[in-house]
Amino acid sequence: MRRTSRSQHLWGRLFLAAAVVAVSALVVGGAVAAGGAKQGSAPWMNPNQKVETRVNELLSAMTLDEKLQQLQLFADFQSTDDAVRKGLGSAFGITDPAEVNRLQHVAVEQTRLHIPLLFAFDTIHGFRTIFPIPLGEASSFDPAVATTDDTIAARESAAVGLKQIYSPMVDVSHEPRWGRISEAAGEDPYLNSVMAAARVKAAQGSDYSAKDKVVTSVKHYAAYGQPEAGRDYNTTDMSEQRLRNLYLPPFKAAVDAGADTAMCSFNAINGVPGCGNRELETDILKGEWGFDGFIESDYTAVAELRPARR
Repeated sequence: MRRTSRSQHLWGRLFLAAAVVAVSALVVGGAVAAGGAKQGSAPWMNPNQKVETRVNELLSAMTLDEKLQQLQLFADFQSTDDAVRKGLGSAFGITDPAEVNRLQHVAVEQTRLHIPLLFAFDTIHGFRTIFPIPLGEASSFDPAVATTDDTIAARESAAVGLKQIYSPMVDVSHEPRWGRISEAAGEDPYLNSVMAAARVKAAQGSDYSAKDKVVTSVKHYAAYGQPEAGRDYNTTDMSEQRLRNLYLPPFKAAVDAGADTAMCSFNAINGVPGCGNRELETDILKGEWGFDGFIESDYTAVAELRPARR
């Protein structure tokens, strides 16, 4: 794939993720083709065109408002028909396959650009079949446990129309007061790395457009698990040496395993917000590690985009 500008690359990944939803995520009443009966009416709907060509065609056709709408991530209670008609990009927390199917029809049949929705969920240690918490699974020191967990979890998630999971959570923590320490593999960066790679490979497989696979979103990037005083969302202050040696390795392992999306963190790292940290998101993640996916914010970490009042 040829190198594109950062904005084109972001939209390219969003378009690809949405396209995956259209071809494989709908399970009630059959799959919906992107654009429905109008599939051949727009250049970006032509499956015979190269992905970059389709992305460029779509971008050139989008208004600024449509681009901003695609950046929105709404919870289940916010994902109304009107929000979808305006061009909502993705929704999380909707697990009823009938509702997934219904909203997907709205997205691809009642919007100007026919861009499908990306449905996601916090599948952390199982979906319908519940496994031990990740900290407990890590206590086995056996990546096969994580592999079994995410293989089944991905299949059950995809079965209801989800195509992205907010997992694996790989936040190393040496702070027992931190309430979310149970969601990752504890205080050892190597163990976190091994478990992260196993989960990504199990959930995504060799092709996450497969009907029993999903795309993973490794989280929370980065150093989310070491907040001051153990208070969730609190600031994190540490040296680069400590950051790179203890807290970044599991994210690198997940990226190397193929994780195609990542979630930035609520906390500030050395005074810079995790979701606005160029060094972490651009220089390290994309530049040094060659991450080819897109980064999303944690819920409400980036405020809804609204036009300024005059």
